[in-house]
Amino acid sequence: MDLHIASLAERPDLAHLLREFDDPWPEFMKYDPVGDLYFPRASTTFAAWTLLAWDPREPDRLVAKSHSIPFTMGEDIGRAALPDDGWDGVIAWAWLDELAGRAPTHVSALEVAIRPDLQGTGLASVMLEAKRQNAARLGFHDLFAPVRPNGKHLEPHTPMSDYAFRTRADGLPVDPWLRLHARVGGTIEGVCPRAMTISGTLDEWRSWTGLPFDETGDVEVPFALNPVHVSVEHDHAVYVEPGVWVHHRI
Repeated sequence: MDLHIASLAERPDLAHLLREFDDPWPEFMKYDPVGDLYFPRASTTFAAWTLLAWDPREPDRLVAKSHSIPFTMGEDIGRAALPDDGWDGVIAWAWLDELAGRAPTHVSALEVAIRPDLQGTGLASVMLEAKRQNAARLGFHDLFAPVRPNGKHLEPHTPMSDYAFRTRADGLPVDPWLRLHARVGGTIEGVCPRAMTISGTLDEWRSWTGLPFDETGDVEVPFALNPVHVSVEHDHAVYVEPGVWVHHRI
């Protein structure tokens, strides 16, 4: 494949392809409200941090996309450590930084998404390296990522604190996505226990998953990393997804 990669700052004419991308994520993940602080501005405020990949033989359809966001860390602003709320937290930090006029000091990855029919072809590694290079090109030396381990959904009852640190005989993580990060120099910094929080009424969860949600308790949802907590009495269900902070020194 003759792959071309560019940021939306370089190719603003491709913004419409971002909206038409074949999103591989499960439906319920599209309803994290914190995402609204980032995605509506991915092609404007954060155009330099939005990468698109396409094959020139198929110029009207993206192969992959990548999102990142710059943010500020420092003890003087009460941010001596990465946030426990991971993906949600770093987006909120960046939003507050913008309001306060603070210059960013670090970068967080938010997403690498590969078109469903091309998953497993090595494109994830290519896009991760492109993300690292883009951060360096924009003048940053530290890229963090609230990684969503892609094998964890097979073990929804296993604590992330156990799962994330499993290694193979060669010392690399058992999880494929964590392993890819480790292979290019990323180091695991720790677990973010509430990287995303997604809540909804029972009818909303039924529409997102096709499951009945008719009993109070924990429900296993396909592709969810943890069980979803359900209350029939109060007509809501809440999903708290853990992540793993990985640090890339560029």
